[in-house]
Amino acid sequence: MIVALAGGVGGARLAYGLSKIKGEALAVIVNTGDDFEHLGLSICPDIDTMLYTLAGWANPETGWGVDGDSWSFMDQLGKLGGPIWFKLGDRDLAIHVQRSHWLRQGDRLGKITSRLAQAMGIASTVLPMSEDAVRTKLETDQGDLDFQDYFVRLQAKPLVRAIRFEGASSARPTPAAMEAFDAAKAIIICPSNPYLSIDPILSVPGYRECLQRRIIPCIAVSPIIGGAAVKGPAAKLMQELGAEVSCVGVAKKYAGLIDGLVIDGVDEGLADAILACGIKPLATKSLMRSLQDRIDLAQQTLDFALSLQR
Repeated sequence: MIVALAGGVGGARLAYGLSKIKGEALAVIVNTGDDFEHLGLSICPDIDTMLYTLAGWANPETGWGVDGDSWSFMDQLGKLGGPIWFKLGDRDLAIHVQRSHWLRQGDRLGKITSRLAQAMGIASTVLPMSEDAVRTKLETDQGDLDFQDYFVRLQAKPLVRAIRFEGASSARPTPAAMEAFDAAKAIIICPSNPYLSIDPILSVPGYRECLQRRIIPCIAVSPIIGGAAVKGPAAKLMQELGAEVSCVGVAKKYAGLIDGLVIDGVDEGLADAILACGIKPLATKSLMRSLQDRIDLAQQTLDFALSLQR
């Protein structure tokens, strides 16, 4: 069993590669700090991006949403004066309606996610980080903001001063996630935003402790290449929070939790600085432009992780 921690498009893309190699022997624990209620529906953006990506349904241009989707619902909603800042495609809408229906019937998010993955033909296990509500909140120069207001409605433009995860202290990992850790031969932190995708997972009591006391290797893949984020506001956020905007900044963020860090070849000159953090670097082609790139990076990442057996 391989366990991956992920959120966002970059995390889902590496998870796709891992799933093609490991199949049923992969469990992906997904950030739910982005989840929110919208139009009476329960929206789980990172879980849905993961499911669509692993099923081969994701829009290849955006990395999120359903490929070939249409927007009649949003067009009609706008004519009725409804909120159109959060885009819900016609086909995408189905997963939110079905999830919300099952939740109202009393089903738990973990069971629902498993049912959706099975319906979509996904062999790997997709797990929410918790079935308890954890919500990412950002303290900004425009006041306190819910994650989706910051990220989607305001397009990550506000200056971020601090991040907190409401509900995390009383949340618990899903039992299936803890079972996956117990069976794991290695842990991989995908190239997700360390602050907005991975920190919410580690804020839930139990996860950080699993990484700290583990006897198996744990490695991360840097989402920062050449001093810039591949996708999303990671670089902007790191700068605003006073972190070094480089793969070295990522290494410092994960110091004490990982044994190795996969970086892109353009950052090979920073390898010694990563070693100084007590982390072994692997420089390779880490930008995933094609489906084969995802599989190739996943294989190199797996080989690297297993080479660091404790």
